[in-house]
Amino acid sequence: MKKLGLMVCTNSAIDYINHDIDVRVVRSTIILGDKEYVDYEELTADKFYDKLEEDSSIFPRTAMASTGKMLEFYQDLKNEGCDTIIFVTISHNMSGIYDNAVMASKMIDDVDIRVFDSLTVGYIECKLIFTAYEGYKAGKTIDEIIEDLEYIRDNNRIYFAVSNLKYLVKNGRLTNAQAFMANVLKIKPLLFIDEEGRVKSIEKIRTFKKAVNRVIEKFLLETEGIDIEPFIIHANNPETVEYIRDKVLEKRPEYKEIKDYLLTPAVGAHSGPKAITIGYIKNRK
Repeated sequence: MKKLGLMVCTNSAIDYINHDIDVRVVRSTIILGDKEYVDYEELTADKFYDKLEEDSSIFPRTAMASTGKMLEFYQDLKNEGCDTIIFVTISHNMSGIYDNAVMASKMIDDVDIRVFDSLTVGYIECKLIFTAYEGYKAGKTIDEIIEDLEYIRDNNRIYFAVSNLKYLVKNGRLTNAQAFMANVLKIKPLLFIDEEGRVKSIEKIRTFKKAVNRVIEKFLLETEGIDIEPFIIHANNPETVEYIRDKVLEKRPEYKEIKDYLLTPAVGAHSGPKAITIGYIKNRK
């Protein structure tokens, strides 16, 4: 491997993390009514969530980058001397980005393109890209780097709660049957991302506050005695971020800090405003 090119999809929200690596971001489009915006470049998280809060009738949709657009990214990196490319994507069970990326990879010669399905979304995608870069700088082979990424993919968990289910339902992330029952009973389910990269409901809870507390309980129970990197992801909900951080650090002061990350509009369109997540990555021994 002479030179490694790095790519990640916009769903990672890498734009909101300070870093100094050369990584290309494949962006989705946010559709609000008859207007379209390129994620982050034309519509940032703060402005997006403000729009949803100001007008509850607005329902956002997303459109992923085309196969042709991804091919352009591959070609640009090849022209810059990259003989190997890693492209980390959102779970294939949440979006067609992975399939488009694989299709585009078959249209270019003389480049070893590894499209890596994160089976998740958000910060963990960033962790995967940063790990790939660190492995490359350390002189690891492409197969060794992929092995490191597979460990992270297979050793993480995300639990989350949403304040309004309509976004998950209308965008097809929860079934209509689940949504109907939740709306009738005014339930805010405890959700998680399973091993196949699907959003699943595991408990039915009456209020958003109770769902947040259950997310904390679930996290603390599952991470007891495990060496982890904890993190919080949120859809413009700093108050709940602080609440979760304080509650967890009260029980686990050894963590010292729990970093928080935003959900970019491409993901927030499905979760809705105020969605909150706590998750972890199990550290490798």
